[in-house]
Amino acid sequence: MRSFRLLYIAILTITLFACQEEKTTTNEPQEKPKKEKVVIPSFNQDSAYQFVADQVTFGSRVNNSKAHDECAKYLVNKLKSYGCEVIEQDGTVKAYDGQMLQFKNIIGQINPELGTRIFISAHWDSRHIADQDISKKNEPILGANDGASGVGVILELARVLQKNNPGIGVDFFLWDAEDHGNPGTPDSYCLGSQYWTKNIVPTGYLAKYGINLDMVGAKDATFPFEGYSYYYAADLCHRVWSIAAKLGYESYFPKVNTSAVTDDHFYVSANANIPCIDIIHKEPTSERFHESWHTHADDMSVIDKETLKAVGQTLLAVIFTENN
Repeated sequence: MRSFRLLYIAILTITLFACQEEKTTTNEPQEKPKKEKVVIPSFNQDSAYQFVADQVTFGSRVNNSKAHDECAKYLVNKLKSYGCEVIEQDGTVKAYDGQMLQFKNIIGQINPELGTRIFISAHWDSRHIADQDISKKNEPILGANDGASGVGVILELARVLQKNNPGIGVDFFLWDAEDHGNPGTPDSYCLGSQYWTKNIVPTGYLAKYGINLDMVGAKDATFPFEGYSYYYAADLCHRVWSIAAKLGYESYFPKVNTSAVTDDHFYVSANANIPCIDIIHKEPTSERFHESWHTHADDMSVIDKETLKAVGQTLLAVIFTENN
């Protein structure tokens, strides 16, 4: 009996030791798999600046003009040269002054076969009158900042993405007939994007979100939270602005709320149910646009390469961290 008890105790001790050893082993901290470091490609500010200058060289890109038609061909060819599948949406809309405007929305798609999609947009037409100027009020403006700057950023993004696959679908929407509107009548603006939301192409198009660019080229520009952007996509605002701050661009992207602006992003959010934000130049305190807005001073002299870099590099970081 004594021998049996000793054998029992020995077996029990070995069993307990084994269990303790197994417990110790399973409780050891497991190394977490390291996330692959995301490499953000560089945004070339000189290239973006040249894209802005190229558009301005055509003159005022006012609907129904030769400059408008020539610039449209340039934009389509540029997007195609960077590997985008391009859709041209042509149509006619009636402006507030009774004019029938021939317009062309231009859509460039990268990785069109992928389901996860985001888009970057800007309007490519320019203002038909200089209503905020003190002279030549009825003559069209060049619109280097108000229009061409956002498109310049987009063309550089397309060039970069051709060489650096983002792993998601990225679409570029170049809206037309945005600036042929009547002050005080918000719906008289953004005719191209309004048309698209009622006639969506490609058919059944969906995107996780969109980012619209407007007046993103002036020196020391500021892009506070715009009202409709914050209403429809506050989380996206905070993500984009936080990324800008990490890159050192917090002075361009102050986290300050400002009033709403009826811009292309509003109709995308409200009518197409795709949350869209607006990166638009506003002074945080006065909420005024850039001093060259809707004047003949809106030429290449107001375009600053550092501002283009701040916006473009932020957008590249947003795109390449989308899946992380």
